[in-house]
Amino acid sequence: MDRIFGGVGALAGLSAVALSAVAAHLPMDAAANAMLRDAVQMQGWHALALLFTSRMVAGAPRLAGIAGWAFVLGLAGFCGSIYLRVFAGLPVTFLAPYGGTALMLGWAALALALVRR
Repeated sequence: MDRIFGGVGALAGLSAVALSAVAAHLPMDAAANAMLRDAVQMQGWHALALLFTSRMVAGAPRLAGIAGWAFVLGLAGFCGSIYLRVFAGLPVTFLAPYGGTALMLGWAALALALVRR
């Protein structure tokens, strides 16, 4: 799992930087730009969380695994729904709260993994 979380974290960081450039240069209305910037910021922070989680898997594999998968699902649900709304016009932002909840659960599992380690 450490390779999966590390790889996804690195790709999430890479795409966060690319999407940040898009947000800075692609003409779009202010509301869409604000949504995009929020999603990119959330993605960047959770890319780092995934990289950290990838290093935690050996010390507390079960909880770190739960944290990692929660971060992956949360990024897909939260950021993915916003990206689909901004770039494709798909009304799927109703998924964002589920993604946000998964991200919070990831942080809780990571905290427990650190305490139990």
